[in-house]
Amino acid sequence: MIKEKISELTGKKNVFLTKSGDHSIKYILKLVKSLNKKVLLQDQGGWITYQQFCKKFNIEFEELLTDFGIIDPKYLDQHKEYVLLANSMPGYHALQNMKKLLEECQKNQILLVNDASGSIGTQQAMFGDIIFGSFGKNKPINLEDGGFIATDSSEYLDFFKKKYEEYKIDSTKFEKEAEKLSAKLKKWKNTRQKIIKDLEDLRIIHPYHDGINVIVAFSNDKEREKLINYCKQNNYEFRECPMQIRVLEKAISIEIKRIQK
Repeated sequence: MIKEKISELTGKKNVFLTKSGDHSIKYILKLVKSLNKKVLLQDQGGWITYQQFCKKFNIEFEELLTDFGIIDPKYLDQHKEYVLLANSMPGYHALQNMKKLLEECQKNQILLVNDASGSIGTQQAMFGDIIFGSFGKNKPINLEDGGFIATDSSEYLDFFKKKYEEYKIDSTKFEKEAEKLSAKLKKWKNTRQKIIKDLEDLRIIHPYHDGINVIVAFSNDKEREKLINYCKQNNYEFRECPMQIRVLEKAISIEIKRIQK
């Protein structure tokens, strides 16, 4: 049931279960190392272990300048035959156009690795040569542990099977959380729309993209205090930026993804 559901959510035939999203990243970068390829990363909106594991495994990487995590596909033709490791919902606040990214990657012989930890349950979680995600705490599928790698490549699947032991995920817990996914995404969307409307006089980053979190830039202490007070009054958790895993801008990230009930 677990693998069948992940296949449905990613559109991929083969699924390998892992202990966490970080384990998925580690295994995929080991594969990249074996392919002797360089890696492209977003300059912001990704995850902290992208760079950490590249450095640990001595994999060359470059950062792409982005629009607060959103990648412009036109720059990909400068990096033929690389691997693009892209978070399809950078900072949990804005979905990438993964279909367009995949098209450009295919033109330039770039292997597309899609981090779908935040985008799972959306169409953007279904584009990539390799798709992976986390079921950790406060994720859309919230098991507090576990992750996955999905691919149509039997060669890649064999690589993971030969080198790593597959993780056992609690199927009952997974089924329960997977059943809640659609309703949870709808609730988060409604909350996001309310927040955007409430704060429309401030500079919301990517307000017209679908996402989960709302990230609002501030230009002075007064705006910062207004945002913090708004979060406290509404019992919203928040994180202050600049922060590479959100945005490299003075901003408040309203963490809608942490509303799990």
